[in-house]
Amino acid sequence: MPWNQAEPAPVVLVSGPEELLAERAAERVVARVREQDPDVEVVRVDAAQYVAGELAVLTSPSLFAEGKVVLVEGVERSGDALLVDAEAYLSAPVPDVVVVLRHAGGMRGKRLLDAARKAAVPTVSCESVKSDADKAAFVQDELARAGRRADARGVRALVDAVGSDLRELAAACAQLVADTTGLIGSEAVQRYHGGRVEATGFQVADAAVAGEAGRAVALLRHAMATGLDPVPVVAALAARLRTLAKVGAVRGRGAAAARELGMAPWQVDRAAADLRRWTPEGLAAAISAVAQADAEVKGEGRDPRFAVERAVLRVAAAVER
Repeated sequence: MPWNQAEPAPVVLVSGPEELLAERAAERVVARVREQDPDVEVVRVDAAQYVAGELAVLTSPSLFAEGKVVLVEGVERSGDALLVDAEAYLSAPVPDVVVVLRHAGGMRGKRLLDAARKAAVPTVSCESVKSDADKAAFVQDELARAGRRADARGVRALVDAVGSDLRELAAACAQLVADTTGLIGSEAVQRYHGGRVEATGFQVADAAVAGEAGRAVALLRHAMATGLDPVPVVAALAARLRTLAKVGAVRGRGAAAARELGMAPWQVDRAAADLRRWTPEGLAAAISAVAQADAEVKGEGRDPRFAVERAVLRVAAAVER
């Protein structure tokens, strides 16, 4: 279930790497319990500091029969003691106690996760929000929870301006709700966040593949100034060029051949449109430039930033004018 459907249960599993959604899921469970018992005790446990038997102590009934919520955070960092105790607890949970297990991902604790699912423990999914469509849905949901709406251009502008960090997106939505009225459009977003367009590796790659050398370099420098590593930029360039090469190889063979590539239709259509400005020779030169940059940013060159900027310029220069 999503975070906004989390409900109290003897044991609740909150699984996934997105911290904001996980925090909200836990807060929602606590809030639901407090609706029934305002004096409920909330105890937080750091799984990395857990000692054997602690869960039994924390969940033992109180003298005054008060309810309790035990939030176990960082199960993926726990030792064997917690995993053993928690797995045993699943078979005999204590009445009037809600135990929330927070697991951010990874293989550590997988046996406990499997046992929780086998026991039909309610599971809240908090996966990373990566795609633009998911970010846009998050923005729309945030605004709807505050009783507000944004038009499509406003949502797109906010995602472009603030980027992929959900905390920042949530804060930006809260600011717009507080400082504007009516339907939120792109003009309002530009007024408050116009200077913060996030420069991701894929935005750099898109500009380079379009032959926009100046814009690509400006985005690249901004991205690296704000902490982006050169390696994912090169990976984004390589991914875009691989897509062009694959679609170019089946171009003219019909829609069935394009479907065999295993890509979404929009990816194929976009690549086909880009290929109108690319020659086979230009594509080969661009792929070669990115391959050289890939080696240099992974240790063969002295200056990874110079290597990736040179690759961006070479890719943009390879586009047919």
